[in-house]
Amino acid sequence: MGLPKRQRLVGAWLLLSGLSFFAGLVIALWLDARLAPQGGERLALWAASLAGGILLFVLGALLEQRLLRPLRHLQVLVARLAANPDARDDYPPEGWLAGLAPDLKRLREGWRGDRERLATAHAEGARSAARIRQELEALLQLLETPLLLCDRHHRVLLFNQAAEQLFADHPGLGLGKRLEGLLPQASLRDSLSRLPDDGTPRELLVPLGEHWLRAMLRRVPSQHEETLITLEDATAAWHSELGPRAGLAELLPRLRGHGANLGSAAEALGQLEGESSELRQRLTRAIDEEGQGLAEAIERLGELTETLQQQGERLLPTWSNDLFEALNERLADRGLAVAPIGIPAWVKADAPALLGVLEALVTGLAEELDHPRLEAEACLGNKRVYLDLIWAGEPLGQGRLAQWQRRRLEQLPLTPSLQSLLRQHASELWSLADEDGRHARLRLPLPAAERVGAPRPRVSPRPEFHDFGIAELPPPDEALAARPLSALEVVAFDTETTGLALRQGDKVISLGACRIVNGRLLADDTFDVRIDPERPIPPESTAIHGLRDQDVAGAPPLAQVMPRFRDYVGDAVLLAHNAAFDLLALQPTGSPCRLTMPVLDTLLLSRALDPSLDGHDLDSLAGRYDLAIPPEARHTALGDARLTAELWLHLLPRLEARGILRLDQLLRLQSDAFDREDASA
Repeated sequence: MGLPKRQRLVGAWLLLSGLSFFAGLVIALWLDARLAPQGGERLALWAASLAGGILLFVLGALLEQRLLRPLRHLQVLVARLAANPDARDDYPPEGWLAGLAPDLKRLREGWRGDRERLATAHAEGARSAARIRQELEALLQLLETPLLLCDRHHRVLLFNQAAEQLFADHPGLGLGKRLEGLLPQASLRDSLSRLPDDGTPRELLVPLGEHWLRAMLRRVPSQHEETLITLEDATAAWHSELGPRAGLAELLPRLRGHGANLGSAAEALGQLEGESSELRQRLTRAIDEEGQGLAEAIERLGELTETLQQQGERLLPTWSNDLFEALNERLADRGLAVAPIGIPAWVKADAPALLGVLEALVTGLAEELDHPRLEAEACLGNKRVYLDLIWAGEPLGQGRLAQWQRRRLEQLPLTPSLQSLLRQHASELWSLADEDGRHARLRLPLPAAERVGAPRPRVSPRPEFHDFGIAELPPPDEALAARPLSALEVVAFDTETTGLALRQGDKVISLGACRIVNGRLLADDTFDVRIDPERPIPPESTAIHGLRDQDVAGAPPLAQVMPRFRDYVGDAVLLAHNAAFDLLALQPTGSPCRLTMPVLDTLLLSRALDPSLDGHDLDSLAGRYDLAIPPEARHTALGDARLTAELWLHLLPRLEARGILRLDQLLRLQSDAFDREDASA
């Protein structure tokens, strides 16, 4: 059971010392009254009577100073070594245990030496594996096709950045999570169960919100029977097939019919020499009607062709500032540049072709106007965006522009003409004067893209986007109670509140969580949400967590956040420090969303492991196990959740050393600590 708690030892020591001293005092008074000794005899009587209490007090103080406190420090040192052999050695043996210092130092150095030699023995193979892994990661992150790799139990082993962007803000994407939480279609599950083992692909269409995804499924030949899933957004192709392409297919028979009728009417008209004028009029009228129908069909054909051009796969959303920046890079070696002005906008363009067009136009303007200072602006029109090149001077004549449009761009494949590239973008070119009378511009209209706002900054790849060890974990339908602790999927969470009196109206203002999968704390798989408490935040609470009323203004209420948090947790086990408080904060009376999964509490686990030690709060345990956390992250929901997760990983080897290997064993240990202590501490 370990050492008794220090408070109990001190209490027992003081009680025994006091009782002994009081008993000696009573005996001394009684003997002094009966014997009435004088001088040295009286002094000896009093000294002998009180000696027991004084000796007991001195011996207790000596034991506390020289033995009991060193034993507690030794217990902390051993616990830290068991959790992390590389932790700081700031609890050296002292008192009567000081002689153990050389031996402990030798044990620590021997332990570290063995680990270093083992690491050196594996370094060569690990270096090669790391290089292959880095190359794999780089290739997967550069791949623009979203892909997922799942094990036989449909748990996600790997995903790339394209998949992360496709499923942005979707709670079902994450290492170890079930594919059913991401794409819940029964047809997908059926196809996965019927995949051939030889790697033959199977194609499937699955819905995702308002989009349809074309999923290509392949079984990877391996002992774990993984499945590779590549995804493609098929919505645009469907719209194209059911829209302009279908219209063209319907239009062609009409064109053929009008053409045949015109030919027949013209042939009949040629054979009517000398016939009645009435018949000739009827044939002429038929030719006019068919000619009008043919003109309308040709006009419709032009509209459909223009729509197809705008929907073409090469016309992609392009940010105008990116376009101008790339143009300046091309013009730099000629001493030319354009200065972007105004508000940038999205356009639909074949970027390489459009850059060739703009480069030719800027070069032509430089030759025509003797290197003017050029500005570039994107102006919003009616379903169009105008890319304007602006200079101080007069507009260019239409004849000069027609001459430029006949130029061929030799830097592009097949040397297309500028006019053909304008036609590809359903565009034309003209020049006009500005309203100020001092400037002119060359205008290029382009299709507008249905996007708003600047492009999102490219996020760095996740530190963890694959873990093939998940495939070796027990199947998800195995009894959770018998699951090994090392195989648990754990979600550590923490809350910040308006105060500590939850039963008197204090509310949650922040909820943070992070995930542990296969014994690894995932760096970017987090949940961090601020919550509207629907009441003011007291200044004394702000002094702790730093959140003010304006920080949670407009945030969702707890009732909206809890279903999202429940989806984020999935099949994982919950972990918190002093979980009773956080669970009460998240599940107030009348809350419809309940957390029914098992909950682990690092406060109770620490008490169960070290009942004789004081200080089981999060700060004390962080110091005991040498856990570092940035000061600005402490007392934030996500920061404290990360710290709790790190603490769990340090407690895990100590639990396993005591034979606590399964979740049911751990819950029993935690329950015993809960019964012994006040959970609200």
